[in-house]
This record gives sequence, C-alpha cells and structure tokens, in this order.
Amino acid sequence: MFPFELQVVSIPVKNSFRGIKFREIALFEGPAGWSEFSPFIEYDNKQSATWLKASLEAATKPAPNPIRNEVMVNATLPNVKPGEVEKLLSNFDGCTVIKIKINDFIMDRELLIESLKHVPNAKFRLDINGGWTLDEAVVNLKNYEGEFAGLIDYVEQPCLDIADLKALKNEIGLKIAIDESIRKFLGSDLTKLKDVADIAVIKWAPSGGISAALNLIEQISLPVVISSALDSSVGISHGVALACVLPNLYGACGLATVALLEADVTTDSLLASKGVISNRRVIPDRINEFKVDQQRHKWWQDRADVIYEGSLI
Repeated sequence: MFPFELQVVSIPVKNSFRGIKFREIALFEGPAGWSEFSPFIEYDNKQSATWLKASLEAATKPAPNPIRNEVMVNATLPNVKPGEVEKLLSNFDGCTVIKIKINDFIMDRELLIESLKHVPNAKFRLDINGGWTLDEAVVNLKNYEGEFAGLIDYVEQPCLDIADLKALKNEIGLKIAIDESIRKFLGSDLTKLKDVADIAVIKWAPSGGISAALNLIEQISLPVVISSALDSSVGISHGVALACVLPNLYGACGLATVALLEADVTTDSLLASKGVISNRRVIPDRINEFKVDQQRHKWWQDRADVIYEGSLI
C-alpha cells in the first residue's frame, strides 16, 4: 500500500486547456514537505509510475543545493481566440517570452500579432506538440520566419519523427526544442537527440523527479528549459527547484502555468512576478475548498496503491 494518505482536489481550468475543464491533483506530505502526484487521468499505470516516483522523491528527500534563487518564466497561451489574449497575458506579470500552442500559420498568426499589441518586446515559442508532418512544418515555419523575423525564440516539437526533425533542422533557421521526443522515450538512448534539436524541454514529474531529470539532462547534453504539466503550486515548486540547480538552463522556463488554473491549493501561489518565480516550498492551505468526493478520492488512492505495490516505480 502507498505509504501516504492522499488529499485529492479538483481545480477548474481556464479556457479548457488540454481539453480538460477540471484538473484533478493528489497531494500528500512527507518528511521533506508537501508533494504532488498528478498524472492526467487517462494515463495508464506504467505512465503514471514515473510521476509517482517523482512525487515520492520530493516528499522524502530535500532538493539539491540551488545555484540560483529564482528563475525567469514565460507566459503560456493556449490556442485561444485573439480576443482572449489580453486577459490571459495579464496573468503573467513581467513575462516577455510567450509560449503559444499553434495549429498552423493561417489560423494562428493573429495570436502573435495580438500578443505584440500588449507585449511589444515579446519573443515567441511556438508549441506544436508533434502535430505536423515534415512538409507542413517547413511551410508553416517559413511563413512564421518571414512574418515574425527575429521574434521566434524557438519552435517546440514541430514533428514527432526523429528523421523529420533532422531534415527540418536543415530547412529552417529557427531553433528546435524537443519535449515529446524525450518523455515518450524514457529509457531509450537519447544521446543522438542533440543532432536534431537545440533545446531540451524537461518536466519534473514526467521525468521521474529531480534526480532522474538531472541524469536525463546529462545524457541529452542540450541547453534546458524546465516546463510543467498543469501542476498546482506544489508541483510547480519542485519544477522550480529543478530549474534552480541547472548550470545549462537555456532561458525562461514554462513554470508560470498556475495562471492557467481558476484557483490553487495555496493562498501563496507560485505565479510570475516581474517575470520570475522564487524558489520555495509550498504549503497547500486551501485543500478543503477543492476536495473531491469519496469516490474520486478512492480512485486516486487505489491508483497510487496499485502502482506502488506493483513495483512499477
């Protein structure tokens, strides 16, 4: 049986980010402080085991000594209507790097144009989540390069296929970041990824925790951006702790995403302030406001028990 009693909450999500309207999150406290276990509910036990490993490490072991006390963060825009951009960006105080979920050039160029009205010095990160073929990526990215010359920081996971990424790198002048190419192939030889990408996007929980992430980062040998998975401030605190120990941090991290939630488990949320987030642990003092019913609590406790007892971690 999992050695900790879970406290499970359901937090409303703004703009139906990632296609969900509520984010269910399991929290628990260990000797090193509060931790979060929050794989998305559609993930199977094998996928979720990596997240449980991360949460156990964070609850029982202190993070390594940091080399910085705060990290720069980017704003994150879901694929929304241009009329929603101003309100969403107002939640990311001081952020001048904007990550935008992109489908294509024709549909989504207006999101960049609208963003520049409110953050005139913005740089953009275009996140495709592996949604393009090679041909689509070449056409779309050349269009973005042409219209927004010098304003694209990087494009994140334009294609899933490694051969396509390698070919694309020779076709465009933009930096390529990879996310799914890492976390969907944990345990594989990832040393060749530096031949197809410029930046590695690493997430605390899907990597298996800080220790596992550090090993992964060493193997990949690319500059790193630490990102999040729609975590509460508890989960974000561990992502920030990871970012604060990295010597090869690329730049602003995707750790201001509590702003995508309608609420949080703490009254002292980890949100962007003047473009940064401080490195600190979080106490979730609002759990009772968002507790799920007994049936959902049992579902999460059973999930953790099965993973833990099955030695999947």
